[in-house]
Amino acid sequence: MIFRETKLSGVFIIEMEQITDHRGFFSRLFCKKEYHENGVQFEPVQSNFSYSKYRYTLRGLHYQDAPFREAKLVRCTRGSIFDVALDLRKDSPTYMNWISVELNDENQRTLFVPEGIAHGFMTLQHGTEVTYHVSEYYTPGEEKGIRWDDPAFDINWPADPQKISQKDQNWPDFSNHF
Repeated sequence: MIFRETKLSGVFIIEMEQITDHRGFFSRLFCKKEYHENGVQFEPVQSNFSYSKYRYTLRGLHYQDAPFREAKLVRCTRGSIFDVALDLRKDSPTYMNWISVELNDENQRTLFVPEGIAHGFMTLQHGTEVTYHVSEYYTPGEEKGIRWDDPAFDINWPADPQKISQKDQNWPDFSNHF
């Protein structure tokens, strides 16, 4: 695996190293030892799957506060997503900054999102599937969110959402969070 750190401390784009032959290829998606050697402490406790029927479906931006903070390992297995990580760690030098990366079934990238980072994505194709592994169990009532168009962050989404949940539409302005 090739770990490429982004401008957000601790957020990595991870590319698979493929062993190819006449059948296709083989790659490791996760190796605890390799992750630790690259400074990534991650132990998944739950795996999630998301299917979005329509292009420009937006999910997020979600996070959980301590003691339920979660790291995520996100991969698009079918279709394509515009994936966003937003730094909410007050002690971070990149606090309130965000990055985006396209994850799709062709580039086969994975995004590692550490604790304290809000995460969300917009689908770029119909029939998009996303898997993500998380380091903490989903805790009902502890999920928090940042509205996709919150002016505090000015995220450059590729389009306005065509499908979005009521909850994700109605998160309060960031200035009301802290």
